[in-house]
Amino acid sequence: MRGSELLNKMDLIDPEYILAAESRAVPKRNRQKRWYAIAACLCLIFCLAVPAMAASMPAFYDMLYAVSPATAQFFKPVQLSCEDNDIRMEVSAVYIHENTAEIYISMQDLEGTKFDETIDLFDRYQINTPFDCTSHCILADYDPDTHTAEFLITIEQWNGQEITGDKLTFSLREMIGKKETYEGIINDINLSDIRLDNTSQSVYPRGIGGSEFIEKKKDSDDQDLLTVLKPSGSICSPVDGVTLTGMGYVDGYLHIQVYYKDILKTDNHGMIALINKETGNTINCDSSVSFFDNAGESSYEDYIFNEIPAETLGEYDLYGEFITSSGPIEGTWSVTFPLENMDN
Repeated sequence: MRGSELLNKMDLIDPEYILAAESRAVPKRNRQKRWYAIAACLCLIFCLAVPAMAASMPAFYDMLYAVSPATAQFFKPVQLSCEDNDIRMEVSAVYIHENTAEIYISMQDLEGTKFDETIDLFDRYQINTPFDCTSHCILADYDPDTHTAEFLITIEQWNGQEITGDKLTFSLREMIGKKETYEGIINDINLSDIRLDNTSQSVYPRGIGGSEFIEKKKDSDDQDLLTVLKPSGSICSPVDGVTLTGMGYVDGYLHIQVYYKDILKTDNHGMIALINKETGNTINCDSSVSFFDNAGESSYEDYIFNEIPAETLGEYDLYGEFITSSGPIEGTWSVTFPLENMDN
């Protein structure tokens, strides 16, 4: 009998029969059996639903992982490969020894046009484990014939505990496919003719470099603000996404300031040095200070030289090394695999 027929037939039942059935006492053991059956059904629904939700609903998996990483990984189904945006991710090999797991993940450009040997995961990957650990990821190899990049992921469990019998999830949401490198003397700049601008400002740095500079920073009264050049506009642009925006002296030190456009999407970065015209010797900066622009998307960096008097600037050429990109390749890639030795 179909469901619709059953509903139609129910209209023909005498209400007195329904009342009589409702007033009949139900033995206690039957009620217990009924509740046992309900509990079993709920457990079955939970066991069937959670893996499905963990596989198909990233938000649910993330929520479950935040509450209990071990539970989230237990319900996450094994998936050794996936494809998105014409790029295939696959687990190539896993090697477990003591408290360390070494995993090879391959990324294959199925079109052969999206990335090359300069591919960078750009710290946009996520590693989910059921235990506390440290990890890092490096590009291990690139095959131009198959357009495949191999990444080595190294994971070490805390407290020296051995890694056994658990699953790991490696996911990625964007990468930088192709980078370009510029190296050489910046011919658009003649340091003997450059107009020095010593206008300074105080900023909250996003990064500082140089051991001597860092030591001085520790001993200063103000641990937050640093003094750098105030950008004075575009002096020259040696490559797209990189602009020289200032040169001058702050507290007696030479500052050369470079603007890197949209670093959160392009990872544009580089370095500045001076080359003596007579000897060919390279003088690297002694320290550096980087800070975001007002929008918090692009970055300025002051390269600081301790012992370059203004009257000697004409003796040097300005040298730069810059790495830029056109932006990220976006997608949703995720693999989950047991932490046991395997060679795929």
